[in-house]
Amino acid sequence: MTGVLVADDERLVRGGYRMIISGAPDLQVVGEAEDGLEAVDLARRLHPDVVLMDVRMPRLDGIEATRRIAAFAQPPAVVVVTTFDLDEYVYEALRAGACGFLLKDAREEQLLAAVRGAADGVALFMPSVTRRLVERFARPTPSVPASDLTGRERDVWSLLAKGLSNADIAATLVIGETTVKTHVSRLLMKLGATSRTQAVVMAYETGLVRPGESARDTVR
Repeated sequence: MTGVLVADDERLVRGGYRMIISGAPDLQVVGEAEDGLEAVDLARRLHPDVVLMDVRMPRLDGIEATRRIAAFAQPPAVVVVTTFDLDEYVYEALRAGACGFLLKDAREEQLLAAVRGAADGVALFMPSVTRRLVERFARPTPSVPASDLTGRERDVWSLLAKGLSNADIAATLVIGETTVKTHVSRLLMKLGATSRTQAVVMAYETGLVRPGESARDTVR
């Protein structure tokens, strides 16, 4: 059973999420928070698998709350919730360690898919929109982290940043999907990233990937 913590300052919104999530046989709401401070506290005490995090909340916003939760020894996956799909606040939350984001007007099946995907560590939810968001707000810097990355790990990182799934990366590089998963795990560890999405942000910020590049630009 996947435990979900819902963080939103609007009681009706929290109630709506609870109703949808509680109707799924494999999901349960383990707690509700009405601001960022409470979200961090409950995440620490309740150990949810996934946190649905509103971006704009009183006392502590969703960005800083996400950053604090991502610093846990075993952090839950954080999915930030927003009204707009191109929002600098959402980008900062992804940069802070959120695994993806969800629009507030998303359909019930999209909400459930986002929660399940986050719990399973699946690639970005709504990858094309996420990539567009990162391309708009990323601020490239000349430094590239983790100089000990192998050439293959850099290829995987680049393709991951372009929105490819593990299966697509495997097909592009002509390697096994299990091998891709191993490369991704090592990549996240070397980068110090808490999620695939954070690795995507880092790829754009370091200049490894540039806006407009396609997957075929990666393979040499």
